[in-house]
Amino acid sequence: MWKHIAANALTLGVVVIACIAGIVQIGKTRWASPGPLAEATFFEVPRGATMRQVSERLEAEGIVSSGSIFRIGTNYAERGDGLKFGTYEIPAGASMPEVLEIVTAGGQSVFPYSVTYVIRQQGPEVRVRERVPGQPEVIEIATYDAGEERPEEFEALLERGVPITWRVSVAPGLTSWEVIEGLKSVDILGGDEVPVPPEGTLAPDTYEVARGSEVGDLVGRMREAQERILADAWANRAPGIPIETPEEALILASIVEKETAVPDERRRVAAVFANRLDTGMRLQTDPTVIYGITRGEGPLGRAITVRDLRGQTPYNTYVVDGLPPTPIANPGAEAIRAALNPEETDYLFFVADGTGGHAFAETLAEHNANVAEWRAIEAARGATEGN
Repeated sequence: MWKHIAANALTLGVVVIACIAGIVQIGKTRWASPGPLAEATFFEVPRGATMRQVSERLEAEGIVSSGSIFRIGTNYAERGDGLKFGTYEIPAGASMPEVLEIVTAGGQSVFPYSVTYVIRQQGPEVRVRERVPGQPEVIEIATYDAGEERPEEFEALLERGVPITWRVSVAPGLTSWEVIEGLKSVDILGGDEVPVPPEGTLAPDTYEVARGSEVGDLVGRMREAQERILADAWANRAPGIPIETPEEALILASIVEKETAVPDERRRVAAVFANRLDTGMRLQTDPTVIYGITRGEGPLGRAITVRDLRGQTPYNTYVVDGLPPTPIANPGAEAIRAALNPEETDYLFFVADGTGGHAFAETLAEHNANVAEWRAIEAARGATEGN
């Protein structure tokens, strides 16, 4: 009899163990398998939320198949206390490990709506956009010049209180005065008026900001970013370049930034100026002449004259040797890297080629031929416009 009971108990134990193993295997399969989410979506992790609350909402919103399995998996991965509050984009079919990585890794919040204040040469512009999760394209809601009345569509979003990502985007090549003037139009920023920082010390980029934050904090972030970029580029500079200090690198980078908007040309333009510095030639670059006249406080507003080219300013590289005393704008990271890693060429000249880029030359004769070609292009354009 006892043998019979023991045999039954053993059989039952085996069955229980098999059932548990099966349940564990099912759990593992559901944990690692693609999730049930049919289309990408935004998911918010509120500040102070617990993993239980988040897992239940993930299941309720159809992002994971089981909140319980998700919670067990997070504990097994020892990430149960790693939630980062914010709004995140969850891709379609995301597995539970992928969802866990998203909600615990943190990073910038991704809201369906964004408002970007673009600081640019033509004047600040405000762009209001909607982003559909899972789609690379954005929907334009409104675009208007800063200082104008807000469009009704934008006002409607504000009245609804929808989550919005606020950004300030600063274009490369602006002077520090232009940046500070542009920031005055960013009506979501507060704080005291900020003095104009030294030229070249602001990193052009797109910065996420909080509504109501201080403009001085943003300027501080821009200065810190430029310091990091310059330090990294300086540490990785090419050997033998005629640049002796990081400050000189920033000066040359600002000239490169103003001379070309074509990414592939930056290192070539930098090479022209490096070769001129090596050979003792004057840089003879128009942007420095303009800066000597305006001191960065807005565009010149007219063509450069012969008198300008002969003007006695520290920035007129037609009459002074070497680099100007300071940067003439705020260069972007790529221009800084180009200044410190120029192409290995023998080019000493360049001129516009009519396509938005430049024609480069090693000799004055080649350069004069390129200049003649450019003048012919200008003359043809003038004749067309006149008709």
